[in-house]
Amino acid sequence: MNTSLAVQKMKRYLAVILILLTLGFAVEPISSVAAVHSAAAAQTRRYRVRRHRSFWQKHRDKLTVAGTALGGAAIGGIAGGKKGAAIGSLVGAGGGNSV
Repeated sequence: MNTSLAVQKMKRYLAVILILLTLGFAVEPISSVAAVHSAAAAQTRRYRVRRHRSFWQKHRDKLTVAGTALGGAAIGGIAGGKKGAAIGSLVGAGGGNSV
């Protein structure tokens, strides 16, 4: 097998894995928003009990934006080098921010 063909195949597989990881970051915030809305509707108390929040709950928005920016930079870097990585990180961060 030609080495350039093997490199292209490896880049494709890596890009697919990174895309799936980026989608995985988007699933958790969407499902947690639905859980929060249902829990708030079921709450009948007048006071809120302060519970210990996990690291993910405290920094969910920052971690989502960072994860999608990292995925975008990786995909952009594979596709277009340094300039593609810069563009990909901006697009990934923008996409992660809208979730």
